[in-house]
Amino acid sequence: MADKTEIPYFNEPSRAIQLRIWVLGQMVWGAFIAGLLVAGIGLTLLVIWGIGLLLPQQSKEMPSPFGAIELAAPAVLPA
Repeated sequence: MADKTEIPYFNEPSRAIQLRIWVLGQMVWGAFIAGLLVAGIGLTLLVIWGIGLLLPQQSKEMPSPFGAIELAAPAVLPA
């Protein structure tokens, strides 16, 4: 049988490999947090959509309140 020192995967990992593993773990954790954020935004939109389904149809057919806002230019007198 071969000596354990001759097989490369029995050696202790180098400092660079430990740093790469740490960086990979940080990236995976960041992806997990971002996934939770995206899922939270999706859940919020789903709740808003569900509330919209519960509203009566008349509330969806009302005219826009922004149509009542009218900006009129001041009258200009001829010179």
